[in-house]
Amino acid sequence: MFRGSMVALVTPMKADNSLDWDALHKLVDWHLQEGSNAIVAVGTTGESATLNMGEHVEVIRKVVDQVSGRIPVIAGTGANSTWEAVELSQGAKAAKADACLLVTPYYNKPSQEGLYLHHKAVAEAVAIPQLLYNVPGRTAVDLLPETVGRLSNISNIVGIKEATGSMDRLAQLQAVCPHDFLFISGDDGTALEFMRLGGCGEISVTANVVPALTAKMCELVLSGKVEEAREIDRRLMPLHKALFLEANPIPVKWAVAQLGFMGDSIRLPLTPLAEHYRSELKQAMLDTVQS
Repeated sequence: MFRGSMVALVTPMKADNSLDWDALHKLVDWHLQEGSNAIVAVGTTGESATLNMGEHVEVIRKVVDQVSGRIPVIAGTGANSTWEAVELSQGAKAAKADACLLVTPYYNKPSQEGLYLHHKAVAEAVAIPQLLYNVPGRTAVDLLPETVGRLSNISNIVGIKEATGSMDRLAQLQAVCPHDFLFISGDDGTALEFMRLGGCGEISVTANVVPALTAKMCELVLSGKVEEAREIDRRLMPLHKALFLEANPIPVKWAVAQLGFMGDSIRLPLTPLAEHYRSELKQAMLDTVQS
């Protein structure tokens, strides 16, 4: 079910910072047309940290309703409070999401035992497929392979989004997890290699801007056509880099706004893309499309 290019969808906002439901509808339609293989609603790129509980669940519900089963919808429901993560996951299940994506608890820096017990508690509380999400560069805690191995024995914990960009880490995870456990790249720049070595897909920031190209690259590498996939990946690499000129999702929201789908509003403490980065990102977008 979870394979290929899974877009980490931005959450459109109006100038007054209210959510822009019309723009969200247009974006979801575009991704369905362009061949994205799944949509991740309200993850990091969807500004989960600045949406309140009601907004968070409503975005998930609207995406699920619009997609209407055509592709999977994965709901970002992680939190640094276990009980908040449970509540968000319950909301995602009620909205009929296909799975939840749970980032490791950020800021409070739990031990490996704390991480295990956190994810175990959420999995036992909410009967929905769950994907772990490890991104230590943002959370200040690393979900280590031995802990993932323990969690992989819980029936509804079905995979992990691994965003370290390390192929050594992928090999370590493969050594301790069941053969059917899902390994999903969370790093656009290394996703091709991750999939070549056994990953089933990527949760992509870049797919917000060039969904068809990202989906094609994933399709090619997963079907064994690695050199053809590399040709696309080379085209995408400058865009991968430019989309992190400032903290995600600042650049990607500006980029999607340039495509005409929405405004570039973003909630504090994030701010719109700095002027001095805009020409570089714009050029990367143009080069990717024209090359």
